[in-house]
Amino acid sequence: MEKIQMDKPIVELDGDEMARVMWAWVKEKLIYPYVDLKTEYYDLHVKRRDETGDAVTLHAAEAIKRWGVGVKCATITPNAERVREYGLRREWRSPNATIREVLDGTIFRAPIILRNVAPAVRFWRKPIVVARHAYGDIYSGVGLRFEEAGEVEVVYRPASGGEVRVKLPALKGSGVLQAYHNLDDSIESFARASFKYALMSELNLWFAAKDTISKVYDARFKEIFGKVYEEEFKEEFKRKGLSYEYYLIDDAYSRVMRSEGGFVWATKNYDGDIVSDMVASAFTGSLALMTSELLSPEGYYMAEAAHGTVQRHYYRHLKGEKTSTNPTAIIFAWASGLRERGKRDGIAELVVFSDALEEAARITIEGDRVMTQDVARVAEPPVNMVATTEEFIEAVRRNLDRITEKKLT
Repeated sequence: MEKIQMDKPIVELDGDEMARVMWAWVKEKLIYPYVDLKTEYYDLHVKRRDETGDAVTLHAAEAIKRWGVGVKCATITPNAERVREYGLRREWRSPNATIREVLDGTIFRAPIILRNVAPAVRFWRKPIVVARHAYGDIYSGVGLRFEEAGEVEVVYRPASGGEVRVKLPALKGSGVLQAYHNLDDSIESFARASFKYALMSELNLWFAAKDTISKVYDARFKEIFGKVYEEEFKEEFKRKGLSYEYYLIDDAYSRVMRSEGGFVWATKNYDGDIVSDMVASAFTGSLALMTSELLSPEGYYMAEAAHGTVQRHYYRHLKGEKTSTNPTAIIFAWASGLRERGKRDGIAELVVFSDALEEAARITIEGDRVMTQDVARVAEPPVNMVATTEEFIEAVRRNLDRITEKKLT
């Protein structure tokens, strides 16, 4: 078959360590042979971010604004240990946090449900999609370490003049403190995106916070969600037989373990970081079986792999060892990005190919029972082959050849 042509590029954000290695392999084996891929490329390797003062991350986010669609590889958010390892100038903030703030997007993470991988929580029968607010909380917070007893005040100076002061309890010795914020407009966008996604997916919606303790910050989230629901979505939810529920975050954790699934769980930024990993691990046993999509009110879209850079496997790879690292989430990220590009540009062949790429990965795991070690540990019935990363990608390619031959020739 001739390669599928693209009109506009996808913004490609490359990453770090083993995720970066798999990213290149997936493109080489599963994209280039079938698609005349057009990308606007940005290297978000931690050293490149350090060299540019993290300007490359901002440039990548602005590129997604220009072209509308991006795909992102996993990246390092450096701590003190990583600063020493890579010889960085500072502990740069999370590139994901920067991109989410620039795009004002909401992250939707959903498990890749497979017939031969049963959830660890036996009650779960339907998908649980985690909607993660993509702005604020500790990701844009400021921290301070202090060495002796003292006092702290939060001071707010409105642009119109004056100031408001709030005093913290007296500090009786050395310690640490942290302050973070959020914006009403961003919370409203998050609420609308969550309600719209639930309607589109025909799933109930939960929102969970801790307004009983956080009587200003979390209470504002609860208030805005309730207002947006009552004024904009209540009637449509009723027509579709869907529900919206607010729970305290600890109550939500308890309820989710006894639920059958079938809902979107809207979470604040930090909560979503934790909840999405928990859902992925309990649903599929692997973060590499979790999709992640960013949607913004302006229509910006970015697909990414939900897992990290897989540091331990990368060190083994550098030694020349074969690893059984799971590239499924990367495959699905590329499929999602290409599908969105195809839909926006009216390229039906690109949409069909994207569906075929996901189908090929599913057939490899479900039908051929060929999978990487993380999935093999939890798969039922037993696997036919525990594959290295390269072997798994080759198995997906064989299935992709068969599928595309039928659908695109």
